[in-house]
Order: sequence, then structure tokens, then C-alpha cells
Amino acid sequence: MFISICIPAYKNLLFLERLLNSIAIQKFKDFEVVITDDSPDDELQQFISNYTSNFTISYHKNVEALGTPENWNAAIKHAKGMWIKLMHDDDWFSDENSLAVFAKQAQDNTASFIFSAYENIYLDEKKSEIVFAKPFSFGFWHLKKNIASLLSKNIIGPPSVIMHLNNGKVFYDKQLKWLVDIDFYYHSISSQQIVFIQQPLIKVGLSNEQVTRSCFRIADVEIPEYFYFMNKIGYKNLNNILVYDATWRLFRNLGIKKLQDIIDAGYFEKIELSILALIKFQNKIPSSLLKIGVVSKVLMLLHYIFFRKS
Repeated sequence: MFISICIPAYKNLLFLERLLNSIAIQKFKDFEVVITDDSPDDELQQFISNYTSNFTISYHKNVEALGTPENWNAAIKHAKGMWIKLMHDDDWFSDENSLAVFAKQAQDNTASFIFSAYENIYLDEKKSEIVFAKPFSFGFWHLKKNIASLLSKNIIGPPSVIMHLNNGKVFYDKQLKWLVDIDFYYHSISSQQIVFIQQPLIKVGLSNEQVTRSCFRIADVEIPEYFYFMNKIGYKNLNNILVYDATWRLFRNLGIKKLQDIIDAGYFEKIELSILALIKFQNKIPSSLLKIGVVSKVLMLLHYIFFRKS
């Protein structure tokens, strides 16, 4: 088996059917579909039992709901393919050649991690946009240099747009929601293992109900996760200007002005001196100035160059 398409499902029957139908038309056929079901009822199970497919479906009903991202991990652990293609149930393949393009890149390269451009479909607003990384951009150059730069901007995208080798070693961290994909990418990729496909191969369904959107600009989520992630990867990564910029914007956007604000957000451990210096510096600047993008960027650069270790 070359590819395992892993689908962590939860309740959304119509979405799951759309995804399965997009799989059914794929020209590349050396794959299996693994579904782990976190739903509170048997609706999806009954649907799968009656679904007529031209591919193998390995269905697993979780005894107890695992939640995000453990349901993702459960699907991956059941996979038998050489490659893992995680697909969230509200996403789907763009056309009949999508999987074949992923497969060809896997066959033609020595990479262990592949990602493609994609199309965001805003389900609540009925609009869409194509998203792709620019191979010669500043951000892409930093991605090759340090995966942690994704903190500044996730130019890879959501998990449905990636495919990675099934090595049984790296899984999604159940302690994370907001940074769960970036953490996985950081621990899955080395600088020589990235292949980017500029063709949009996945349609990503976006709605206001999604977990990452519910975490956005919530200090009680973002602050503890930021420090948890940085403690895992090391604060030396702040030497990367994009990581530093992400840290600057995080505290600016959440209005973190003093140590007590971090404690109030739920993080109680020791704080790195460079972080304290950043907060202290921002606290001296009127919030009205920090909200001006160009001014904020210049101040960040000044602090990065001259004051971050003070």
C-alpha cells in the first residue's frame, strides 16, 4: 500500500460524503482510506456500512471520544501505507488528479514531507482564495533554514495539504490546539526534506466552528501554548527574526504588558529574560503606536537588533 488517506471524522456526514466522493474519482489507485470516528452516535458508522466504494475503507469507531488531535493520531496509527495523507472531513481533493500528483512527487524525490498549494473555501461567506507558498520568498527561505519560522506565518497550511512518510515516530501533540500543526511540522521536517507542489490540490473548508478559529486571539489558549511550544524547541529559536517577530506580534495583539498578564493567561513557569525584555519595551510604547503596522515593525527590528538580550 503506497498511501493511507487518514480521515479523523466527527459528526459531519455531508462533509465526509463529499470527501469520500472526491476520493472515489482519483486516478491514482494504490491507497486505502482509514476513518476513525469520534461521533457521539452511529450515524457515520451506518453511512459507511452502506457506502459503495471502489477503494478499501478501514473504519474504526472510537470507544470514547478522543478529541482533537488524538483522533488524528488514531487514524495515523491504523494506517498501513508507506505515506500518510491526513484529510480532515471538511476538506476534499480538488480534482481527479490530486492524489496522483502527490504520489508522483513522493516517487520522484527523496523527501519525507510534501505539501501543496490549496484553495480556501469559506463556507459561511461563499467565497474562496488560492493559497500557495512562494518558493523564492523571504518566508520560504526561512522555512528551509528554520521550521520554527512558521510561527510568524504558516506558509505550509493546514494538515490536509501535506503528505508525509509513515515512520510511526511523530504524532500530533494532544496538549496543543492552536499550534498543533506547526508543532507537528517542526518535528517532522528537516531542511532537506521539503517538496512543495505549486498546484492547488486540496480544497479546505473553513467555518467559524473550527477549533483553530475558536482559539484565535484568546490569551488563555495562545499564551500557554506559545510557552509550551518554545520550551519544547528551545528559546534559541528567537534568534530567527521571523520567530522573534511572531513573539512580538503575539504579545502586542493580546495586550500583554507585564508579567502578571502572562500569569493571568495561565502560564506560571519561569520566563526567559528576552521575553521579559520584549514585554518591558512594548509597555513603554503607547498602544496606539503599536497598532500601526509599519511603526510596530520598525520598533520590533530595533529591539531585535539592540535590546532583546537586555
